[in-house]
Amino acid sequence: MSNDAMLAPLNAALILFSAVSFFAYGLACFFSAYMKREFDRYQLGSQRTLVGGLQVCAAIGLLAGLSQPWMGRAAAAGLAVMMLVAVGVRIKIKDNLLQTTPALFYLVLNAYVCLAAF
Repeated sequence: MSNDAMLAPLNAALILFSAVSFFAYGLACFFSAYMKREFDRYQLGSQRTLVGGLQVCAAIGLLAGLSQPWMGRAAAAGLAVMMLVAVGVRIKIKDNLLQTTPALFYLVLNAYVCLAAF
């Protein structure tokens, strides 16, 4: 069995994990009072619905990438850039490493998905 064939189920699981995560997080940006407070804390309150909408669209793009790989790569690249900005925001507002870890994790995950999973 080739290395690509062995990685295919893992890559699909990572794509699905990222898609579900960003779909849920994106929706929470529209409906959650906690997310409203968090975006205010990030000093990005006016960007909350835009970020949520982009995350929902990117989650759909990741799923579409299962049949159209270019879409998945584009969505994963967009999410990786978004998480790079999120890490910068966390540093700017002086969050600690524990608070910054989710953004770092999703940055690495989506960079991998973009470069290797499709």
